[in-house]
Amino acid sequence: MNTATFSLATLAPAVPEIVLLAAACAILVADLFVADRDKALTHWLAVGTLAGTAALCAATLGNPTGVTFQGMFVADHFSQVLKVAILGSVAATLVYSRPWLESKGLLRGEFISLSLFATLGMMVMVSANHFLTLYLGLELLALSLYALVALQRDSVAATEAAMKYFVLGALASGMLLYGLSMLYGATGSLELTRVAQSIAYSQANPTLAAMGLVFVVAGLAFKLGAVPFHMWVPDVYQGAYTPAALFIGAAPKIAAFAFVIRLLAQGLDGLSADWGLMLAILSAASLLVGNVVAIAQTNFKRMLAYSTISHMGFLLLGILAGTDNGYSSAMFYVITYALMTLAAFGMLLLLSRAGFDCENLEDFKGLNQRSKWWAFVMLVVMFSLAGIPPAVGFLGKLAVLQAALEAGWTALVVFAVLMSVIGAFYYLRVVKLMYMDEPVREISVEPRGDSRVLLSANALAVLALGIVPGPLMDLCARAVAASL
Repeated sequence: MNTATFSLATLAPAVPEIVLLAAACAILVADLFVADRDKALTHWLAVGTLAGTAALCAATLGNPTGVTFQGMFVADHFSQVLKVAILGSVAATLVYSRPWLESKGLLRGEFISLSLFATLGMMVMVSANHFLTLYLGLELLALSLYALVALQRDSVAATEAAMKYFVLGALASGMLLYGLSMLYGATGSLELTRVAQSIAYSQANPTLAAMGLVFVVAGLAFKLGAVPFHMWVPDVYQGAYTPAALFIGAAPKIAAFAFVIRLLAQGLDGLSADWGLMLAILSAASLLVGNVVAIAQTNFKRMLAYSTISHMGFLLLGILAGTDNGYSSAMFYVITYALMTLAAFGMLLLLSRAGFDCENLEDFKGLNQRSKWWAFVMLVVMFSLAGIPPAVGFLGKLAVLQAALEAGWTALVVFAVLMSVIGAFYYLRVVKLMYMDEPVREISVEPRGDSRVLLSANALAVLALGIVPGPLMDLCARAVAASL
């Protein structure tokens, strides 16, 4: 009988996850003894926990790769960088969301605890080195997100969005699990490194592996929101209350990227010719549907949903290149995309107030007349999402396009550029509304100090990374080279 023994040295690679889990449980219990008027205390405890966990991850950058739990969990340069990005994104989400949640009476332990457990699931996904660990992290994230969307129980739209998300998410999880079981049958192992070795040395059943790969890619495409598995994204973004939509739109995309890299680039690299073609089809379809359909949207959250679909098409361009340059470019892209999404939803929350939710495009009309600074912040974000220099979105798109071009995907790169030009229309429309139209209603801009400072820093970071991208690009390149 095989028994596992755990020592402090064995647990060391998973210390950030252990700290986050312990803190989440402690906050969940402590919240029972905190009065409703003092829920901000629980909120700041959660933000402090995320910041402390991020500091733990950052402190291990550059350390040798650590593998524990009998090869199921790995802490390497790649995972630690992405964990810092995830923890920072969730912390920013909580800061942006606090005024809105307080105004709606939703700043409760449930939202905070679910956010922390979802973050734990993302961290497990990023460090997974085994099919079971990948699936465990994925389901912890997914179940937390389902409950997070349904938390606004008196909203029919939020409840409907949660049901759609749950049903389609369960279907995608089933497809993914079925594909993983086929890969296990084809290779005889659940560990990613052994699966890769089995495929590399032609010891796997090729037919069963190919069938499993199809189901796996379908499941991954759903988690990314790529066409034709995108049907949940617009409905969930629009139906969910804004803080939940912000949570779904930022940090989980980083975790989904890590999931794809671990599974395809690390475990199934020997089948790259097959999954590269599948990703090319998904990328082209996502670029087309996301950019074209977004033009017809009048709801800003729904427009951002289709924007997300198109951006996932660009992300897949880097991954399908199948090279270290492609993976590092995709990593740079997803981190900067999360930064842009945080700022975009942060502006929605900034302009929302008691009794009014900023969700429609017309709500941005005349913003420059009310506040030139916040109009400028939104302009920077829209330029970056559109890929217009000097914002960082331009360099992110340029990096993945170059990687795909070097890998020989010339026609797809040309198509992506054309779709990017089309997509610029609906982003620039927001800029036109802010600067050239008269407001249709009174615009209230009274952000709290913490939200004001963080949102301003967020927008300036989007601009600064577009001017000086070298440090982050080098960090992504080193992370990929050292870990994959």
